[in-house]
Amino acid sequence: MALSLIAADDDDGRRLDRILRKALPNLPLSALHKLLRKGKVQVNGKKARPETRVNSGETISIQGLDNGDDAKGANREKPRAAMHSSESALDILYEHDGLLILNKPAGLAAHGEDSLEEQVLSYLMPKLPPSLSFKPGPLHRLDKPSSGVIAFSTNLEGARNFSALVRDRKIRKLYLAIVDGLFENIDAPIIWEDNLTRDKDEKKTFVRDESTEKSQKALTAITPVAASQSHTLVLAEIETGRTHQIRAQAAAHGHPLSGDKKYGAKPLPDCRGFFLHAWVLEFNLQRIRAPLPENFRREISGLFGKEVLQNLEKSYTELTWFKTIN
Repeated sequence: MALSLIAADDDDGRRLDRILRKALPNLPLSALHKLLRKGKVQVNGKKARPETRVNSGETISIQGLDNGDDAKGANREKPRAAMHSSESALDILYEHDGLLILNKPAGLAAHGEDSLEEQVLSYLMPKLPPSLSFKPGPLHRLDKPSSGVIAFSTNLEGARNFSALVRDRKIRKLYLAIVDGLFENIDAPIIWEDNLTRDKDEKKTFVRDESTEKSQKALTAITPVAASQSHTLVLAEIETGRTHQIRAQAAAHGHPLSGDKKYGAKPLPDCRGFFLHAWVLEFNLQRIRAPLPENFRREISGLFGKEVLQNLEKSYTELTWFKTIN
């Protein structure tokens, strides 16, 4: 079986083997190397090596694919008529400079089947130029049960720029959460610095006393915002982005997210799950806020009073009192 692909702007200057790994996700890496080694891959009619740099507009021809499954999922331009926009289903907070930032509802996975990623692809594909080596995707984690700000890249440059900001620690992520218990004598943010390990079988993250080869450092700063007799509304800022980071650390420090049964909390009355909302994302002088979902607003109002909710919504633009990690 033969396949022809045309390099687009996002592919310009990239290595041939990296383009093909993205363009043919179902082709085993060993099979790709074999095709390249045997000269079955050509660029503009000439045999090419894995390290060959491909230019926009050039044609990549691949001979010797065993079956249609190898080419299945190839990132080629889809017919515009076959796509449908799901813009109405997306809560778009920001769309600029290769980024699409959304307010994800709780209960919707960020990626995979029946996910926010699928909705984003449906929305973006009619608008974006074709690309072999780039597919829009989430740029950071946000658990399925959590709501709030999540960023997607709409082109390769946007993905690279965001990754550079993360690497250089020039992004702030602020979360609101309701936790069990009260904090005493707090005159400064509480810093939780822990070693986390992930149990893939249990799908759960654990805090360890000592660092190991498999553990990862996690740093979270907690600022209590309001308290009731048995619960506290906190603002959490994370410097690292580990799976279940806030959930695992909160439980380990005696304040599990209220309703988070997986991490030892009791269910909240008349509520399903827990309340963790990615509230603010800051980068490059941009401050993107995701409005609280209605059920979270009701819970804050019921536990801590309407005034707390009103002050919280008024003061999000004045985040000096939320400066937790220097």
